[in-house]
Amino acid sequence: MQNYLQPEDDGLLMLSSGNWAAIKLDYLARYIDIFETAMRNKWAIRNYIDLLAGPGKNRVRNSKTILLGSPLLALTTPHPFTGFYFADKSPKYMETLKQRCTHSPLYNRVDIRIGDSNELVNEIVAHLKRDDKHSLNLAFLDPYGLELQWTTVAKLASLRRMDLIIHYSQMGFNRYMRTAYKSDSQTAVDLFFGNENWRDVFAKWQNKPGLHRELINLYKTQLKDLGYTEVFRGDEDVGDEPLIRNQLRNVPLYRLLFASKHNLGHKFWREVVRRDIYGQGRLFDLYTK
Repeated sequence: MQNYLQPEDDGLLMLSSGNWAAIKLDYLARYIDIFETAMRNKWAIRNYIDLLAGPGKNRVRNSKTILLGSPLLALTTPHPFTGFYFADKSPKYMETLKQRCTHSPLYNRVDIRIGDSNELVNEIVAHLKRDDKHSLNLAFLDPYGLELQWTTVAKLASLRRMDLIIHYSQMGFNRYMRTAYKSDSQTAVDLFFGNENWRDVFAKWQNKPGLHRELINLYKTQLKDLGYTEVFRGDEDVGDEPLIRNQLRNVPLYRLLFASKHNLGHKFWREVVRRDIYGQGRLFDLYTK
């Protein structure tokens, strides 16, 4: 039964993913490790929130490689959190994740919820606020597409100490943003940014390199308004926002954005992203249009 919590085939449902998922999950795993190693003796209450959790494992397409998904990475870290909050809209994913989690000795710390994460976040934050003065929190926001809404980020930010790792879908925006810009109705892009200010950025930068630099700067400015520490590195030095690519086609897929209200969080994140999954020092990626 040990393989339910190991990167092995346990006969249950798994997400199919490209090999680039391993890079994203490696960044997350190393941040969780440094976060929990440093904070476990300083904060008695430490929560991990994963609002688009999936079934808990990924099978890399065209290979035999199986990866632990984000919720199981958190659940099996050497120095575990005191609380885990997993949510997803898919009942099948959540039932599968529950089956896997029941094999963990920490299962009594796990809260699993089925539904739209942009709605469930209100229940979860209300629950977490009971211990808000004494808790430290980390949320991983990894949508399958453009499902994440700004209201969800803002709700999580209402907690005093909430670090965020956010999936910014560069490919998704490249595919959809022009259509969204032409729409008079509210779009997924409007909901992601929480307003229409991105339209002004797109109008100015749509045919120029640096569009995503400007959009992320807009997003970070909004995070600053929520109480997060502002970290801008200039146009080219974007080492704090690692770019995940489709390695076969060398196509940009998404970036991981990090937000913390404390400089120590940024110190931890920079330590994580200074090298890649292979242990090599990572060259700073330039934004593509």
